Amino acid sequence: MRVDFYLLDADPVETVAPLLARKTLEAGKRLSIAAQDSDLRAKLDRALWEREGDAFLAHGGASDSNAARQPILLGETTTSANDATFAMLADGIWREEARGFERVMLLFGEDRRQAARELWKAFSAEEGLEKNFLKQEGGRWQRLG
Repeated sequence: MRVDFYLLDADPVETVAPLLARKTLEAGKRLSIAAQDSDLRAKLDRALWEREGDAFLAHGGASDSNAARQPILLGETTTSANDATFAMLADGIWREEARGFERVMLLFGEDRRQAARELWKAFSAEEGLEKNFLKQEGGRWQRLG
Protein backbone atom coordinates (compact mmCIF):
# COMPACT_ATOMS: atom_id res chain seq x y z
CA MET A 1 0.00 0.00 0.00
CA ARG A 2 1.11 3.53 -0.74
CA VAL A 3 -0.05 6.53 1.29
CA ASP A 4 0.57 10.03 -0.03
CA PHE A 5 0.24 12.85 2.50
CA TYR A 6 -0.76 16.09 0.74
CA LEU A 7 -0.37 19.25 2.84
CA LEU A 8 -2.88 21.77 1.55
CA ASP A 9 -1.53 25.20 2.40
CA ALA A 10 -1.86 26.93 -0.97
CA ASP A 11 -5.11 25.63 -2.51
CA PRO A 12 -8.31 24.37 -0.88
CA VAL A 13 -9.34 20.72 -1.10
CA GLU A 14 -12.03 21.46 -3.70
CA THR A 15 -9.29 22.74 -6.02
CA VAL A 16 -6.80 19.92 -5.40
CA ALA A 17 -9.20 16.96 -5.36
CA PRO A 18 -10.33 17.27 -9.00
CA LEU A 19 -6.72 17.56 -10.18
CA LEU A 20 -5.73 14.38 -8.35
CA ALA A 21 -8.93 12.66 -9.47
CA ARG A 22 -8.14 13.46 -13.11
CA LYS A 23 -4.62 12.03 -12.72
CA THR A 24 -6.13 8.90 -11.18
CA LEU A 25 -8.48 8.39 -14.12
CA GLU A 26 -5.67 9.08 -16.59
CA ALA A 27 -3.73 6.27 -14.92
CA GLY A 28 -6.67 3.96 -15.64
CA LYS A 29 -7.72 3.67 -12.00
CA ARG A 30 -11.02 4.17 -10.20
CA LEU A 31 -11.32 6.37 -7.14
CA SER A 32 -13.23 6.49 -3.87
CA ILE A 33 -13.35 9.92 -2.20
CA ALA A 34 -14.29 10.10 1.48
CA ALA A 35 -15.40 13.13 3.48
CA GLN A 36 -17.52 12.93 6.63
CA ASP A 37 -18.95 16.42 6.31
CA SER A 38 -21.90 16.68 3.90
CA ASP A 39 -21.02 20.31 3.06
CA LEU A 40 -17.52 19.27 2.00
CA ARG A 41 -18.96 16.44 -0.11
CA ALA A 42 -21.28 18.97 -1.79
CA LYS A 43 -18.30 21.24 -2.56
CA LEU A 44 -16.37 18.30 -3.97
CA ASP A 45 -19.37 17.24 -6.04
CA ARG A 46 -19.58 20.71 -7.61
CA ALA A 47 -15.82 20.88 -8.11
CA LEU A 48 -15.73 17.54 -9.94
CA TRP A 49 -18.41 18.80 -12.34
CA GLU A 50 -17.17 22.36 -12.77
CA ARG A 51 -13.45 22.61 -12.06
CA GLU A 52 -12.21 21.56 -15.47
CA GLY A 53 -14.80 23.40 -17.58
CA ASP A 54 -16.17 21.18 -20.31
CA ALA A 55 -14.03 18.24 -19.25
CA PHE A 56 -16.04 17.35 -16.14
CA LEU A 57 -15.19 14.28 -14.10
CA ALA A 58 -18.03 11.76 -14.08
CA HIS A 59 -18.83 10.63 -10.56
CA GLY A 60 -21.63 9.63 -8.24
CA GLY A 61 -22.53 9.02 -4.64
CA ALA A 62 -21.42 5.85 -2.91
CA SER A 63 -25.05 5.05 -2.04
CA ASP A 64 -26.41 5.70 -5.56
CA SER A 65 -28.06 2.78 -7.38
CA ASN A 66 -25.52 3.05 -10.22
CA ALA A 67 -22.45 3.35 -7.95
CA ALA A 68 -20.74 0.33 -9.51
CA ARG A 69 -20.59 2.09 -12.90
CA GLN A 70 -19.05 5.34 -11.65
CA PRO A 71 -15.30 5.92 -12.06
CA ILE A 72 -15.32 8.17 -8.97
CA LEU A 73 -17.49 7.71 -5.89
CA LEU A 74 -18.10 10.27 -3.14
CA GLY A 75 -19.12 9.11 0.32
CA GLU A 76 -18.66 9.43 4.06
CA THR A 77 -16.25 6.50 4.03
CA THR A 78 -14.09 4.82 1.43
CA THR A 79 -15.80 2.21 -0.68
CA SER A 80 -14.84 -0.12 -3.47
CA ALA A 81 -18.40 -0.46 -4.78
CA ASN A 82 -17.00 0.76 -8.11
CA ASP A 83 -13.91 -1.50 -7.90
CA ALA A 84 -11.79 1.51 -6.89
CA THR A 85 -8.16 0.78 -6.10
CA PHE A 86 -7.33 4.38 -5.17
CA ALA A 87 -8.85 6.26 -2.24
CA MET A 88 -8.79 9.94 -1.36
CA LEU A 89 -9.41 11.04 2.21
CA ALA A 90 -10.47 14.58 1.38
CA ASP A 91 -11.18 15.61 4.97
CA GLY A 92 -7.76 14.60 6.28
CA ILE A 93 -9.21 11.90 8.54
CA TRP A 94 -7.60 8.47 8.39
CA ARG A 95 -9.97 5.52 8.03
CA GLU A 96 -8.77 1.97 8.63
CA GLU A 97 -10.84 0.68 5.70
CA ALA A 98 -8.47 2.68 3.48
CA ARG A 99 -5.93 -0.09 4.05
CA GLY A 100 -7.80 -2.14 1.45
CA PHE A 101 -6.71 0.20 -1.35
CA GLU A 102 -3.57 0.16 -3.48
CA ARG A 103 -2.99 3.89 -3.00
CA VAL A 104 -4.43 6.37 -0.52
CA MET A 105 -4.22 10.16 -0.83
CA LEU A 106 -4.61 11.92 2.53
CA LEU A 107 -5.40 15.60 1.95
CA PHE A 108 -5.01 17.79 5.02
CA GLY A 109 -4.58 21.39 6.08
CA GLU A 110 -3.07 23.03 9.14
CA ASP A 111 -6.03 21.95 11.27
CA ARG A 112 -5.15 18.25 10.70
CA ARG A 113 -1.37 18.61 10.51
CA GLN A 114 -0.66 17.12 13.95
CA ALA A 115 -2.90 14.11 13.27
CA ALA A 116 -1.12 13.57 9.93
CA ARG A 117 2.26 13.80 11.68
CA GLU A 118 1.20 11.14 14.20
CA LEU A 119 -0.08 8.89 11.42
CA TRP A 120 3.21 9.32 9.52
CA LYS A 121 5.11 8.18 12.61
CA ALA A 122 2.79 5.21 13.15
CA PHE A 123 3.24 4.13 9.53
CA SER A 124 7.03 4.33 9.84
CA ALA A 125 7.02 1.06 11.77
CA GLU A 126 5.02 -0.83 9.13
CA GLU A 127 6.75 -3.00 6.57
CA GLY A 128 5.52 -2.95 3.00
CA LEU A 129 3.95 0.48 3.32
CA GLU A 130 5.28 3.24 1.11
CA LYS A 131 4.61 6.80 2.26
CA ASN A 132 5.26 10.16 0.67
CA PHE A 133 4.86 13.71 1.97
CA LEU A 134 3.95 16.31 -0.66
CA LYS A 135 3.64 20.06 -0.41
CA GLN A 136 2.84 22.70 -3.01
CA GLU A 137 5.73 24.95 -3.90
CA GLY A 138 5.38 27.41 -6.75
CA GLY A 139 2.16 25.77 -7.90
CA ARG A 140 3.74 22.31 -8.23
CA TRP A 141 3.69 19.40 -5.84
CA GLN A 142 7.10 18.62 -4.38
CA ARG A 143 7.88 15.37 -2.63
CA LEU A 144 9.54 16.24 0.66
CA GLY A 145 9.62 12.87 2.35
